[in-house]
Amino acid sequence: MTFEKTLTAQPGVLNIVTSDFDARPMSYLTSDGYRAGYEPELARLVCQRLGLKPVWHNLPMADFYHSLQASGASEPPYDIVWFNQAITPERQQWVNFTQPYGLFDEAVIVKAASSVASPADLAGQRVGGLADSTNIALVEGFPGATAVPYPGSDKVLPEMLAALRAGEIDALIDDELVLLVAAQEDQMLKLAFSLATQVPFAIGVAKERQILRDKLNDTLTDLLADGTMAELWTQWIPWKAFPLS
Repeated sequence: MTFEKTLTAQPGVLNIVTSDFDARPMSYLTSDGYRAGYEPELARLVCQRLGLKPVWHNLPMADFYHSLQASGASEPPYDIVWFNQAITPERQQWVNFTQPYGLFDEAVIVKAASSVASPADLAGQRVGGLADSTNIALVEGFPGATAVPYPGSDKVLPEMLAALRAGEIDALIDDELVLLVAAQEDQMLKLAFSLATQVPFAIGVAKERQILRDKLNDTLTDLLADGTMAELWTQWIPWKAFPLS
């Protein structure tokens, strides 16, 4: 299946800005380099229906949106950002988002010995989070807590978890799904509490790729309508009900 030449920067290829760090169950690399998780598998299904080959590019999260911007007459080599991206007004200045492919809660993780069990317990404590994210913005609502922003490197989640283990911060706020996995795999850590924020995650599309955004939206609509998206969600996130209908 072929579409307009302007659909993607490289004909027949969807160049995806992402990160290689372990963000299970959303996205991660297996030992043999295969990109697995809810997002990559959904991307493969979308590309299959659009006749495109998905190619992922590992970039620091701080560079995600700048990477989609054209420089002078040159065309940016990437088409979309697809990696745990909430729709925010700030990001909408850089890209046009598709419809959401999921709604996600946020959570706080602490050391196993911590007594933190609610936002009120974070008074006087340092709470780390990704800079300029919906996660760390929530810290403003935690009375007496101090937000500690971490720049979006290509290893930002492992870096923040390491800072928590080392005592450089007292708590870490991030997407609930990735923190659940981190707590399950490290006895030093535990999930303190979750916040039912139901943040919409979507694909950020370069603004000059309006045709591509429309095609992605149409495909997501079809995958939602025929139950494929719900089936994929159940495969990767079976402990939470599929939030879209």
